[in-house]
Formats: sequence, C-alpha cells, structure tokens
Amino acid sequence: MSDQKPTVVLVHGAFAESASWNGVIERLYAEGVTSVAAANPLRSLAGDAAYVRDVIASIDGPVVLVGHSYGGLVISEASADNDRVAALVYVSAFVPRPGDSAFSLSASEPGSTLGDALEVHPISTGGVELVIRRSVFRDQFAADVPVQVAGLMGATQRPVTEAALKDAVQADAPGWTDRPSWHVFGTEDRNIPAAVLRAGAERASSLGTNEIAGASHAVSVSQPEAVVAAILDAVAHVSGERAAA
Repeated sequence: MSDQKPTVVLVHGAFAESASWNGVIERLYAEGVTSVAAANPLRSLAGDAAYVRDVIASIDGPVVLVGHSYGGLVISEASADNDRVAALVYVSAFVPRPGDSAFSLSASEPGSTLGDALEVHPISTGGVELVIRRSVFRDQFAADVPVQVAGLMGATQRPVTEAALKDAVQADAPGWTDRPSWHVFGTEDRNIPAAVLRAGAERASSLGTNEIAGASHAVSVSQPEAVVAAILDAVAHVSGERAAA
C-alpha cells in the first residue's frame, strides 16, 4: 500500500483505441482519480509492452494498470518485474501464463466468433494486420452499445497485426502472479469466450470479479460504471483506503 494515490493507466486492446476509455476517464475524474489512456501500438506484444512500460516510467508514483482484451497480455508483460505497478485490472482481458498468446487463449474454450468477422490487410513491411468488418462490428464487438456509438467505434478501430496476436508472453512471472488484480467481463462476449475470462480471473486469484450478464466485449463503453467500480477498488487497495462496500 502507498500513501500516494495511484495514477490509472488504461491500455486498450485490438480493434479499439484510446477513446474507448472516455466514459471511464470521465467517471474517474469525478472521483478525483487521475488517469492516462495509452495509445497501444498493436504491432507486437514485446513492442507494445515496452511502450506501456515507457508510459508507466513517465508517471510519478504508483500505477494501477488496466487492460482491455489483448491489452491484458500487454499489461501482464509490462508489469512483470515492474515495481511501479501496484495493481492490475483486467477488463474483458486475457490473463496469460508464460507462453500464452491471444490466439492460443481465445481458442482454449469454444464460443469466439471473431475469426469469421475479420478482414485481412497486407502490410508493406511484411505480414498482415486484422480489422473487424464494419458490417458486423457492432454485433461482434459491441452488441450492447448504441448503434451510433458502435458505428464510430467501427470507423476508428485500430488494426492489430496477426503477429501481435500470435506473440507469446515471455515474462517468467507475468504481473498478475505477484500483484493484486480485479476482473470485469460480460457473459455475451463474442471475441473472448466468458469461460476464458472466468478462468483467467480464477488463475490470478482475483480480489474482485464482476461477470456482467448480457454484456458484450466492449464493457468499457457499455458498462463504464462497472469498470470504474473495479478500478476504484484497486485504487483504494493501493492507497490503503477502505474500499466501498
């Protein structure tokens, strides 16, 4: 625990971007909590984690690190052997073991329909990147988000390289192994099966798990209050305050 209130660093995942945290940021601000939404490059797991470590290093004081989706792998790598990270919050996010990748974890339980929703675009430097087809973006990613908002999300989605989703976690001890964590996800997630998210929370010995009935993959947009509640619990834990009952 720390006498200094932590800064919250928010890391988006694939097919999203920093503005996906806007509702969370607004509510954290109202609670007097400072947050930073990192622009996750989505190019490689090692490179993305290195970038997030740089963001963390630029902040004075302890950090509560929050990841969505693929961002769960990134925060797990970025927090390994990083004393600046005091707690983790996984938002519809992978909780990887050493050697796990986004692809391997998403296929560890049945139910994901993401593969059929993707378009593949070649990259001039080699390899391919992936996007969710606009015609199915809302159904696949954000089924409980208003149509107009989901349309904006589809238009501003950030492509992810196939390589990033296949990259395996290299840390011998991902951050969740020795840091407290909280977990929020929806039962109707079509990108990552709820069973995978549930198993991840159990693996990490979650201090608080909120499984939201009917919620989609985009819980930071559709359920910002639930996401903020988990983050505030983490902030209170790190600050030595009593979390709200």
